[in-house]
Amino acid sequence: MCREEGLALTNLAADKEGNEEKPAFDGFHMFGVVKETGVDDEGLHTFYSKYFTFPLFRDEKLAFYDGLGGRKLKARTLFGFLWNMRSMNKRMKEQNIEGNLVGEGIVQGGVVIFDKEGKQQYAYEEDTGKPIPVDDILAAVNAVKEKASAKE
Repeated sequence: MCREEGLALTNLAADKEGNEEKPAFDGFHMFGVVKETGVDDEGLHTFYSKYFTFPLFRDEKLAFYDGLGGRKLKARTLFGFLWNMRSMNKRMKEQNIEGNLVGEGIVQGGVVIFDKEGKQQYAYEEDTGKPIPVDDILAAVNAVKEKASAKE
């Protein structure tokens, strides 16, 4: 579901806020963290070129993932994922997202938002098979912007 999450973040970053001409993530740098290369580099290239067009960095030691709790899919989560496969496939098809289940898919990721000082202000832990909470992410970005504006 990384492709769906990547596309949602890319679209959110491109959206304009109301009548403003600034993208929603104006003033923020966005990048992705991947845990493996050399397994499905063609799929990784497709992810980068079609779904998440921001820089990607390899986290060889899984520090980012450990920072999100080092969570892994458990049998119960995997069962729920398989149970909801039909609705996920429908959702992906509606967004023209081509699936890819190659590579390690057990370690769960997420989204982290930092302020200008590099302090974490928000974290979303991936809930495999469910869409990311774009409204919550946008609210967190706006909260960081407001906090920064208040300091100036």
